[in-house]
Amino acid sequence: MDAQGRGRADDFDPADQWVFDPKTGNYELRLDPADAPAPQPADRGTPAPRRGSGPAGPEGPRGPRGPGNGTGQNGSGRGRSRTDGDTREVPAQRDRRAGNRSASGGAAGGGTGGGTPPSRRKPKPKKSAKKKALYWTSGALGFVLVAGCGGAFYLYQQLNGNISKVDVGKENPAVKDGPVNILIIGTDARSGKGNQGYGDAGSVGHADTTILMHVSKDRSNATALSIPRDMITDIPDCPTKKNGTTKTIPGERNVRFNTSLGQEERDPGCTWRTVEKMTGLSIDHFMMADFNAVKELSEAVDGVEVCAAKPIDDPKSHLHLPAGKSVVKGEQALAFVRTRHSVGTGSDLSRIKLQQQFIGSMIRKMKSGDTLTSVPKLYDLAQAATKALTVDTGIGSAGKLVDLAKDLSRVDIKNITFATVPVLDNPKDRATVVLDEAKAAPLFQMIRADHSLSKTDEKKEKKGEGTSDDKQVPKAPADKVRVDVSNGGGPIGAAQETVDWLQNSKAAKLSTNAGNAPTKLAATRLEYAPNQADQAATLAAWMGLPKSALKKTTADAGPKVPMKLILGKDFQGAGKSIEAPTKTPDGVQNVNADDKNVCAK
Repeated sequence: MDAQGRGRADDFDPADQWVFDPKTGNYELRLDPADAPAPQPADRGTPAPRRGSGPAGPEGPRGPRGPGNGTGQNGSGRGRSRTDGDTREVPAQRDRRAGNRSASGGAAGGGTGGGTPPSRRKPKPKKSAKKKALYWTSGALGFVLVAGCGGAFYLYQQLNGNISKVDVGKENPAVKDGPVNILIIGTDARSGKGNQGYGDAGSVGHADTTILMHVSKDRSNATALSIPRDMITDIPDCPTKKNGTTKTIPGERNVRFNTSLGQEERDPGCTWRTVEKMTGLSIDHFMMADFNAVKELSEAVDGVEVCAAKPIDDPKSHLHLPAGKSVVKGEQALAFVRTRHSVGTGSDLSRIKLQQQFIGSMIRKMKSGDTLTSVPKLYDLAQAATKALTVDTGIGSAGKLVDLAKDLSRVDIKNITFATVPVLDNPKDRATVVLDEAKAAPLFQMIRADHSLSKTDEKKEKKGEGTSDDKQVPKAPADKVRVDVSNGGGPIGAAQETVDWLQNSKAAKLSTNAGNAPTKLAATRLEYAPNQADQAATLAAWMGLPKSALKKTTADAGPKVPMKLILGKDFQGAGKSIEAPTKTPDGVQNVNADDKNVCAK
């Protein structure tokens, strides 16, 4: 059982469920044995084609249960063929316990029968493997786990059974028009085959690795923001559902971020709410995986290239790599993303850099032609990704996951940027860190405003600045700025705070507190008349208002009619710019996912 109690079936081979469809001329996956026609003897002698290879043994992929022996297959391991007037062979069933595949034909259940006459129907020509691969992956390549869950679902609906779900009390659509925020969580639970040597003994599965992936509204760029596990933060109250009942787990103040999962029976919804509270971003979905994800995904793509500036010899993670580039997979890949004592400062922050390097390299490998045109690799990748995943109910099916993957696949890898939440050493506890507010606030603001951290996109933004529509509006003097300030979503007392600042710091004596606004606003808004454009220009410059915050009416205002400034949820405080920066704040660690020259130091 993994961190969320997902079981593994022990006697299923996906190849056993393929049957030939004469209408299409292709083999198709039949999940329910009742849907398939009565089996007949297969021709002898010719090996049956096989469409996939899941891991053998008790940790094999889970399949739907059928009547009788609990596998939905006959127990003989014999081949079978359809009787729709066609004699083509189909993949023979494999007896996984016996470890062999029968070459002889036979009816299901051990019966025998005669041959079938040749078909008069001419089957449609089969598509080439390359064309199928391109079709299957039309929606793949979202972001690591998402990438592995692409268009293969169209033909491999059996993968539905691999996915585990957690109801976090929020069910958002798989695809939406605006920006998308997905929380990627890696747990340190030691459950699962081969994981006893990793993580903390007895761990309930904390948020060991957490990445907030923000995908822009136009799908031109994405930011993957790593959150340090040892950062001290506040965890809000968290409603959790278990056995049909909802229980609210009380929040905690000044605790490690990683305890937002597992501790006190917190589920991924608690990590979800903690990140929302910290960043001000609204999360749409989460994906959670244990150690097996790294091992199985790296195996599925035949290894991931990594780089070390110096030899790595870590006895704790058992990682031994020479200086320069190496290809890692399986246990060695997991050791690479887990090691920290032989790189950088030996802290979790150094390990985050390794993880970002590994994920960037894996994305490049998934997007490579070697993967896209290999049917076996695509199948193994889809199997590994879905078996590793636990997701929210909003994307808790193969169809929803592929819709999400198709949507996110539009992001070019050169515009994916990895960054880390800026932190400072905790003076009260050297083993933990605290949020660096001065750098984190503009970074979170930048992501909330959907601004790219990609240097490629920064050039585009600068090139597009200064259009012909821009007009230089003269600014009014401070004593002419007349404005009513109301609070429409800012902190309590925000309106009065702003009026005090305007009058005392800017000499805008005609500013007035208008109390609470009738409605809440997500973004601050300044309403002004055409003949107040000079006043609006002055106030916008003082407060750092973006152009989107300025709303001009159609008619001029009277001489003593004030402008209306409504403070929204984006208001950070008097004197703090509301307009988000368009450039990554200085001192924020970041790296491009397409950078092939990143090496662990």
